[in-house]
Amino acid sequence: MKPAVIFLGLFLSALHHCAAQSCVNDTFSGDKLYDSCSSLPYLNASLHWNYHPSNGTVDVAYRALQTSDGWVAWAINPNGSGMIGANAFLAFPGSNGAVTVYTTQFSSYGVQPSDVKDENLTFAVYSRESEYSDGYYTIYATLELPRNDTKQNTVWQASTTFSDGVPYGHPAGDHYLSKTSLDFLTGQLV
Repeated sequence: MKPAVIFLGLFLSALHHCAAQSCVNDTFSGDKLYDSCSSLPYLNASLHWNYHPSNGTVDVAYRALQTSDGWVAWAINPNGSGMIGANAFLAFPGSNGAVTVYTTQFSSYGVQPSDVKDENLTFAVYSRESEYSDGYYTIYATLELPRNDTKQNTVWQASTTFSDGVPYGHPAGDHYLSKTSLDFLTGQLV
């Protein structure tokens, strides 16, 4: 009985390790390279990053599986663990058909389409762009980590619903679970 339990434990550990490492083979346009990555636990998404301790910034590439007529979002919430207070990057097809990326803040659950606008975040964003390729949206950004703290609460989302031309609303289920705390220095999800 003990060998079977040990084998099962090792097998599950290896399986978890392989699942957690699935982002390491991702490639990006423009030969962008990232030192760290994490396969996020929900919504077929991953986060890749380079942390720069000398100035407290991070280059990120958030990648998520989605149809070309849908949208994806990735956010840092400097003061909480969910949507309220999230400073988000949203990638979606713009009115001209090209992929666009907005930065926006969410202050309540009662978001209206007029609340989803391109605006400054509560931390500095030095660059941002997005693309759609091979069934994935990718958001690229360089940003300042709030409070120069490597541990940040992150939230991510995806949907195909729009209102007035902007992303609006998402399903329940795993969508409510798509949040974690990430240490950009160690790569540890908590």
